[in-house]
Amino acid sequence: MPSAKIYYDADANVDVLKGKTVLFLGFGNQGAAQAQNLRDSGIPNEKIIIANRPDHYAEDAKSKGFIVENDFSKAAKGADVVFLLIPDQVQPRVFNNEVAPNLKDDVVIVVASGYNVFYKLLQFKPSQDVVMVAPRMIGSSVRSLYQKSKGFPCFVSVEQDGTGKALESALALSRLIGATKAGAIASSAREETAMDLFAEQALWPNIIMLFREAFSVLKEAGCSDEALCYEMWMSKEPAEIFERAAEDGFILQLKHHSTVSQYGQLSGALALDGTAAREHFKNILYNQVLNGKFCQEFSKIEEDLEKEGDENPLNVLYQKSEASELGQAEKRVRARLAGLL
Repeated sequence: MPSAKIYYDADANVDVLKGKTVLFLGFGNQGAAQAQNLRDSGIPNEKIIIANRPDHYAEDAKSKGFIVENDFSKAAKGADVVFLLIPDQVQPRVFNNEVAPNLKDDVVIVVASGYNVFYKLLQFKPSQDVVMVAPRMIGSSVRSLYQKSKGFPCFVSVEQDGTGKALESALALSRLIGATKAGAIASSAREETAMDLFAEQALWPNIIMLFREAFSVLKEAGCSDEALCYEMWMSKEPAEIFERAAEDGFILQLKHHSTVSQYGQLSGALALDGTAAREHFKNILYNQVLNGKFCQEFSKIEEDLEKEGDENPLNVLYQKSEASELGQAEKRVRARLAGLL
């Protein structure tokens, strides 16, 4: 497969956004960071509108000098560009009912996640542009790296080119938030959604399971709760390993470990048969993510996720997970060492 195209500052013409009114739906982690970056890149403050319900996020936006509108329908009417940065599970309801009916025919709609676009849950007019500008870092890093004149990894794509100028707008917006300084990678809603949900439903669940079962085996062998919690994650060694992997390479970061560790990890990994894991991963990708099965199942419980107590299925999952041997042990350790952590 050919390498992805990477766009840099020189590929973006920010003049295409001159005089445009930019609307941010939501002022959470990403909304706050991208709105401030956009303003610092030259978009006049009076041309940036924050649409947010009356809460602490709206107050935060006001404290930072932004114009805040609590009525999403009213805010949508004058927008030339709309950043859709509210949670995925509420986007269809809010966008389709309150925002879409009031948007201009040639508006540029910007998503930071491919989920609702890939699964066709949002209603767009054929004349509108739909682009993805998806930073691969949390909002606080998007902001701090911009302030340091550094870029950050970002995916960019055109999902609907209603005006014929969607790519120009996507690249200009990517540059204004600071993404093209390091290089914005050409992607798609399908690719972003597949990788994102695959990590959440295949990769990380297996990592959680491996930690849980390893904890139990070592506990049976006589290791203490305190030693296990610190050895396995509370020392932050795993975080340091992943940080080194990002800097030096997934395999080459091992050179920072002892020789015993390097030999054990490399020989052990090569000796494992990944056939069953590969089939499990393929099943999740093709029969749960790409075919829309997960999306359909998740849609059925979206309203329940706003409920309290056991009526919220996410709360039940937390309760079951925290009841594991690992979960209970960590609770005891944190209670015992509360003054030291």
